[in-house]
Amino acid sequence: MKSARILIFLLLTWAAAYAQAPIETAVVSPAQEHEVRPADAPAMALEQLQAAALEANPEIRALAGGVGATQARVPAAGALDDPSVMYRGWGVPWHQPWSFDQAQNMFSVTQNFPGRGKRALRSRIAQQDVSIAKFMLEAKKREVAARVRTAFYGLLRNSEELRLHEEQVALARQGMEAARIKYTVGRVPQQDVLKAQIGVTRLVDHLLKLQQDGRLMRVELNTLLGRDPAEPLEVSGEYVVATELPPLAELERIALQNRPELAAVNAAIERSVTKTQLAGKAYAPDYSVSLGYMVQPIGSTFRNAYMAEVSVNLPWLNRRKHDSEIAEARAEGAAWKAEYQSQRATVFREIQEALIRAETAKQMLELYRDTLRPQVQTSLKAATAAYRNDRTDFLNLLDSQNAFLDVEYAYVQAQSDYEGRLADLERAVGAPLPARAPAAATTAEVKP
Repeated sequence: MKSARILIFLLLTWAAAYAQAPIETAVVSPAQEHEVRPADAPAMALEQLQAAALEANPEIRALAGGVGATQARVPAAGALDDPSVMYRGWGVPWHQPWSFDQAQNMFSVTQNFPGRGKRALRSRIAQQDVSIAKFMLEAKKREVAARVRTAFYGLLRNSEELRLHEEQVALARQGMEAARIKYTVGRVPQQDVLKAQIGVTRLVDHLLKLQQDGRLMRVELNTLLGRDPAEPLEVSGEYVVATELPPLAELERIALQNRPELAAVNAAIERSVTKTQLAGKAYAPDYSVSLGYMVQPIGSTFRNAYMAEVSVNLPWLNRRKHDSEIAEARAEGAAWKAEYQSQRATVFREIQEALIRAETAKQMLELYRDTLRPQVQTSLKAATAAYRNDRTDFLNLLDSQNAFLDVEYAYVQAQSDYEGRLADLERAVGAPLPARAPAAATTAEVKP
């Protein structure tokens, strides 16, 4: 019987050593990943990332190009039509079509002049188009800044999760070693060693998921920065917790003053008013002025003469057309006013939802920080001491370790979620939130 126990112990020790080899390989795989990415890539702070994104983000650059094109149309909107030059050979003999001396040769220059006030209104409409394009560009900038902030804190969270993973590996190995020693002296059953080995093995799957998350976050952040998605990227920063969030009424007031989408719709309403004024100017007649020089046929009393011509259109005879243009401009204005109310309701809904999520994230963060973390730390210490003194089994110790690490992971997730919710709230408001008083800060640096 004694020899059988010795044989079982030797087989178990060999199996543990054999199974431990792939675990070592998986645990050091982050270091292997460092061999692919240059280790000297400078860590970037959130402000640096946002500034780089505002400068190089493809979506922002595309809209900025649209703003430039809209601005280039402003001078042309209020310009006069191109002048025209005319030559007319009047009375050329049919039987001598080359005999221009027998004809009236006329040369003239014609310029069209729109009715009074039309050019100024057209220029104003073009300038209002520029304002709308700028507001839409600003909206995209704030959206990209919020996305960069969310990705930044996601990558920061991934760094913390990798650190916690290393701690989890160390705890699991300590538990496996303690179980092996106790099994050697016959103080615990073989099942404790096997459970410890399974716990270490399962960490391989956890590590692979963390590495995948980190790579995906770097791809997203590099894309927002307008860089190669595979380019090395490191970030450094801290989590800051606010003592309280602004009330809903204050956030709505800030949004009405700062949300670019609302400003763009307001500019569109003003443009529709200008269009209505321009449509009303259709009843102001346009003019065409021509000046010319004439050469009379040979034998005429006066061979040299000039020509002056003024023509005026008659818009009063085409009321149906112009009245419909005025009605269309007024209907467009009414549609934009309705769009403003719709956008306003959407903005207020976004603020309400973002505020609810931010408040919930803040409460979760405070719950983990002030209650759950101290509780699981105390529980783990008690379970560790009890196991060392043979007052509890290994399963209870393993449960305490898992509960401790689960709460730590949840705490890091809560920090990242809170910052992401604040980013959503600031984007919904359209401006930075009022000063936030930091209650706690955790500093971390991502080094893949």
